Amino acid sequence: MSSAPTTANLPSLPAERFFRGSLFFLIFTSVATLISTGKLDPVTSVLVVAAMLYKGFRWWRGSGAELSHGAATWLVASYLLFFPLDILIFSRGFVENSTNPALYATLLGAVHFLLFVMLVRLYSATTDRDALFLTMLAFAAILASAILTVDTSFLGLFFIFVLFGVATFVGMELRRGGRSAISATLQPGGEKKLTKALSIAALSVAAGSVVIGSALFFFFPRFSAGYMGRTGLQPSLMTGFTDDVELGQIGEIKKNSQVVMRVQTGRPIDYAMLRWRGIALSNFDGKRWTAPHRNPSTQLPNGEGWIYVADPAQKANYRPAYLPYTVQMQPMASDALFAPSDVVSLKGSFSGEGSNSAFAMRHTYVWLDDTGSLFNPFHNYSPLRYAGLSRLPIVDPVKLRAASSDYPPEIQSRYLQLPLLDSRIPELARSATARARTPYDKAVAIENFLRTRYKYTLNLMGKPGDDALSHFLFETKAGHCEYFASAMAIMLRTLGIPTREVNGFLPGEYNDLAGDYIVRASDAHSWVEVYFPEHGWATFDPTPAVMEESGVLSRLGLYIDWMQVAWSDWVINYDFAHQVQMAQGLQRNSHNWRETARKWWAHSQRKSKRWMAIWLASHEWLGMIVPVGLIFVLAILRYGLIDKFVRRVRLYWQLRTPESARANPLLASRLYAEFLRLLRARGFARKASQTALEFAVEVEAGLRGSELVPAVREFTEVYAHARFGGVACDTQRMGSLLETLRAGMRRRKT
Repeated sequence: MSSAPTTANLPSLPAERFFRGSLFFLIFTSVATLISTGKLDPVTSVLVVAAMLYKGFRWWRGSGAELSHGAATWLVASYLLFFPLDILIFSRGFVENSTNPALYATLLGAVHFLLFVMLVRLYSATTDRDALFLTMLAFAAILASAILTVDTSFLGLFFIFVLFGVATFVGMELRRGGRSAISATLQPGGEKKLTKALSIAALSVAAGSVVIGSALFFFFPRFSAGYMGRTGLQPSLMTGFTDDVELGQIGEIKKNSQVVMRVQTGRPIDYAMLRWRGIALSNFDGKRWTAPHRNPSTQLPNGEGWIYVADPAQKANYRPAYLPYTVQMQPMASDALFAPSDVVSLKGSFSGEGSNSAFAMRHTYVWLDDTGSLFNPFHNYSPLRYAGLSRLPIVDPVKLRAASSDYPPEIQSRYLQLPLLDSRIPELARSATARARTPYDKAVAIENFLRTRYKYTLNLMGKPGDDALSHFLFETKAGHCEYFASAMAIMLRTLGIPTREVNGFLPGEYNDLAGDYIVRASDAHSWVEVYFPEHGWATFDPTPAVMEESGVLSRLGLYIDWMQVAWSDWVINYDFAHQVQMAQGLQRNSHNWRETARKWWAHSQRKSKRWMAIWLASHEWLGMIVPVGLIFVLAILRYGLIDKFVRRVRLYWQLRTPESARANPLLASRLYAEFLRLLRARGFARKASQTALEFAVEVEAGLRGSELVPAVREFTEVYAHARFGGVACDTQRMGSLLETLRAGMRRRKT
């Protein structure tokens, strides 16, 4: 590798500015890709960007290196002493809430070291070897970004990186060739044209690489994710869904718009009580809901990987509709699995070991507790994908009104538990249900009472003190979903009706482009399940509905989300099953396209024949003109008249370009090519071994005594001086001589 100095010593190299710009943007794109992952700490991001922009400004002004190679080496060696402290203290403090702090801190410390070395090398670069090393560091930064994120933003930045990578190596090679050339200078305006040509070449090569690489990617699928793909390198997990939930906790989560999962249903579900059910809680101490006695049972998959968890008690009373769905869930601090109630079966690799592997699916399992809540024993510390089938029970008010109020002892002991309450709460419950006679009517009455008499807000006023529920019911009369659900559950318990609080998510926003529901942290929700003997649990939601905003930006967000879903499904999770699905789709679509094209062509032929027959019948005189016109067209094609016409027009316009363009030696070559075609048509063909002057002597011998000899000699001399002698091309004179030769040849032929 050459160690020749760069631009500070050779400012006149023609590709220098192009090379500098390409290398700078290559490095800057790699840094931007790292920052876009969202995994770098803010201090590092700001300092690195500021240092990059300052160096880019100095490079643009042609400044040399700020550091010597010796100083750069000492700086890197000194950082090695700081490196362990970064891993154990600084980086570890930033990633303390991740699922694997030690691994994530080590990776983040390595990224800090990579960025430091990149900046030091950038400020000390003076040779081609330094430039090559910088490109390698930039590629390492892209690899680190690929480990830290699977987001669609990485795709766009990676395409930009490929473009600048091609441009950098093209510029580097051109600079090396320019140093060994006899003359590395360009004519006025030549550098601009060279930059344009190099840019087009780099863009073409990068686009071709992306297209070919994409084709190879889909042709050779991945069968499983690597180790780094399973570690779940997340700086934090979505919290709030644990085995115990305090009043006000979900209200904080609802202020976050982060996407927590996507549920693909293929169509919007017309079901008023559609919820993504998570955890059911039974005990309330006045501030916190808990589930002290879960008694989970292990649910194993069958030979096809399906885990059947349906409760036989669900089977007959609600005339259920079945809903198939696929959940893509982001890492979460809770082990709960979210699905519509009531779940019949699930299928997925809950251990995270190869999410699409049939072997992995058969060797995972889930826990089901006695509240119907599902849990992942392998934890939700990495992105999780699973399919499911649920019943959507249709509540029949007539049957529920007729339900018995004779509750089993185990239901009474668990779901009628009450803490020490404000005496006003039982009185309020009796007042709200004064006209209701059955447990179902009382549940509906309290649900409507809370919906209509209280307001929904995320900004709670005042201090709730030790009795948050009384503060909500009698003072603020405003709160968020936990307060409404807790109030209904406790008020019904004071009336002797078993209830439990359920935490999960509202349906979210339906994206008709991807056919899925986008569920965000702000969709976190609590509601109530009420027990009816011989019918099971029925869902009630006392929280008032909140109006949702929609508009152009919301629609744009749906397009972006659709791209993210497609990226996750067809790139991140692409495997052999996806390849088979894509091949079947292509085969089916290609058959449809062929049939459509064949029918369209047959229809067009019949329609054209009918139109032609009618048209000819009404224009009989055209019966003679059409054959004559056809003969005329064939004659034009036979003698190449179209090609000659196009060639003459091109020369006409080229000879009328501005003076700077007409002095272009390339135009002299085009005029000489026309000169050779003219003579070839008259029997004078130039041999490959002949020079221009030798060919001119041969033509003069063949035209001895003709007035065309001086024109041949002068045309050849003007061309040779312009093409090989560095003389400005007199294209006006060459064009005049060419017309003289053409006219003379025409006279000789006649």
